[in-house]
Amino acid sequence: MDHNEKKVYEVLEKLHIDYEKHDHPAVFTCREADIYTSGLKGVHTKNLFLRNRKGDSHYLVVMCEDKVLDVKGFGEIISEKNISFASPERMMKYLKLTPGSVSIFGIINDTEHEVTVYVDEDIMKEEFINSHPNVNTSTLVIKVSDMMMFLEESGNRYQTISLKIAQKP
Repeated sequence: MDHNEKKVYEVLEKLHIDYEKHDHPAVFTCREADIYTSGLKGVHTKNLFLRNRKGDSHYLVVMCEDKVLDVKGFGEIISEKNISFASPERMMKYLKLTPGSVSIFGIINDTEHEVTVYVDEDIMKEEFINSHPNVNTSTLVIKVSDMMMFLEESGNRYQTISLKIAQKP
């Protein structure tokens, strides 16, 4: 078992969070994941790792998989200009993860609590959430209330927000 994945299970056990684990082949997009997870209960999510222009602020956006983030609109919501996607190198530095494996559980590796987490308010309307355990070969189903407890215990700043959705061309 991957070290990053093992840490997720250790934290879930420590916090007494129940989960259902579903193994599947490696997936790198939400569309690929749907092939193996479409029948799971709960909201399917995507996780975007962003940064500001200066590179001194980093954000993990957890949102419903069927939404397209309006990055400029997100920047307006958090009062930050010039938001962009963070590089794989930054992802590794702050979350110790590679593209395709990013999940809300990545903040376990952010020991300096430098990443701010933003959760799409539509997720809060659901009972369960699906998320990778920091590897893209499994999906965990946990209660949304347990996800919020995990965030509270993480030490990272977090906020539930209404995300502006980009207009599709």
